[in-house]
Parts: sequence; structure tokens; C-alpha cells
Amino acid sequence: MTDPALAHATRLVEETRAGTRPTPQVQAFFHEPTFTVSYVVWCPRTRRAAIVDSVLDFDPNSGRTSTASAEAIERFVRDQGLTVDWQLETHAHADHLSAAPFLKERLGGRIAIGREITTVQNAVGNVFNLGPEFRRDGSDFDQLFTDGETFRIGELDAIALHVPGHTPADMAYVVGDAVFAGDTIFMPDYGTARADFPGGNARTLYRSIRRLLSLPRETRLFMCHDYGAPGRDAFAWETTVGAERDWNVHVRDGVGEDAFVEMREARDRTLGMPRLILPSIQVNVRAGRLPQPEANGIRYLKIPLDAL
Repeated sequence: MTDPALAHATRLVEETRAGTRPTPQVQAFFHEPTFTVSYVVWCPRTRRAAIVDSVLDFDPNSGRTSTASAEAIERFVRDQGLTVDWQLETHAHADHLSAAPFLKERLGGRIAIGREITTVQNAVGNVFNLGPEFRRDGSDFDQLFTDGETFRIGELDAIALHVPGHTPADMAYVVGDAVFAGDTIFMPDYGTARADFPGGNARTLYRSIRRLLSLPRETRLFMCHDYGAPGRDAFAWETTVGAERDWNVHVRDGVGEDAFVEMREARDRTLGMPRLILPSIQVNVRAGRLPQPEANGIRYLKIPLDAL
């Protein structure tokens, strides 16, 4: 069965590696409190840019938010003379709050995510009993990508690939020869993302990962997280398709779908809930926007008891 979106992405990688397309420039920003990696990716010819998976600092003990990490991205963008066209979200994260609205206000750019975010919004809206003011149609975002949809960052061609399994809405963004993989796959020595969130599915995740690993071996992969693998002293977030196919401890070449599903489901049963899942998911399904203040001028997030 043909996969037109994957074929398009493959051509994009091959032509970039061959030098017939500009090579995207990438700068990473590691947020150690949540082990999240945000990126600025830009066109070297036009200086047009996208920001991927930004982080709003949040202290769950005090309920305080801070834009310090996002301001570091803002300073870099301004210092480099970049113009931001996109604020890309790979999915509605369960481990950190998005800073996309703050960075959009400061730098511009359309906030984008996969179209299946509506599935997640409906699930979250029900669990948290979010009222009629909560929009479940994706309209809090500026752009809802479908699988294979193309877009541009200056002279860089890009394509959105739907890679569900971790959540129903996960997207990977192929920009030239670079892929921002979100929470599908991690560094080869760490493995793969969990698949036990509502709407997640280990078998679907395997197929999404193998789809990404069908890209040319030299394709650059940029991870959304690194938790530090045993025996490795430094955090890392860039690898290649070839390295994942050769060495990934969960899903390298030769690991079949059934074996992966058995491993992933058993591993997921041992995992606790992410520390920030309750605050972050309520915010991220709103495109990173915080709830409106109540009559006393204070914003509130909900904590459902005995529901998850």
C-alpha cells in the first residue's frame, strides 16, 4: 500500500541532503525540570522560523507560572534576526505547559497542532468537566494539520505526518532533512514513548514509529524529551533514522510488532502518572492558554479526584 505523505517526506529529505533544497538550521533549548526539548528551526536564506514545543515554567507546589524559559527562546530569535511564522505543537503534552501563546504575542507565528486534537479535547473536557466556554472543535489553535499537509518556513518545505499511538493527535514535522518527532520515539538507548494515555495504543505507536523509520537513514531526528539513559552522562536529543533502526532498545530493526506491544504494555503498567499531567493537559488542549480568571481575579486549574 502506498503512503503518499511518506513518499513526499522522503523526497524532501533526499533533495535537502543532495543540496538542491536549503538545509534547515536548528537550535535546541533543554528544559531540565521537565526533560523537554524545545526547538527553533529556521531557513538560512530568509531567516523565517518556527518554534517547536515551547515550555511555560510551572511550579506545582506554589501554582506559580514563569516565562523564563520562553524568554530564552525569545532572546535567541531576536538575536538571530529571525521572523517566526509558526508555533508548532507535536501534541497536547502531559508533562509541561506550552508557552505558545506567550511566544506568539511576543514574536508572532500561528499555533498549530494535528487535527485529532479534537478527540483529546473531548476526552479532557469530560474528565475535567470543563464548561460550555471550553471549545472542543480545535478552534483555540490557528491551524489544525491533517496527515500529509504541507507548509513552508521561508524557503523550507515542510510536511506534517500523523503519528498516533502516544496520543491520538501526535504529529511529527518533517522540515527539510529534519524531523521533530514529538513523543513517539526517544534516543536509541532510551527507547520509545508510553502508550497508556486515553486514546493511546502500543500497536498504533509501533506502526507510527516504523513509518518514521522508513525515511532515509541519514534523516535527522530531534526528540521532544530525554530522561537520561543508564550509562550515559549527558542529555541528548538529536540522532538519525539509521541510528534508531540499528540501536533503539525497543524498536530497532528486527523487533516485530507483537514483541514491541508486549514489551510496551508491560512497561507502561509500571509507570506512574507524569508529575504535571493534571495542570498541563488542561492548558495544552486550549493551545497553551490559561483558564480565564474567576470573579476574584484568580485563575484556577481543576484536580479531578479518583478519576484517573
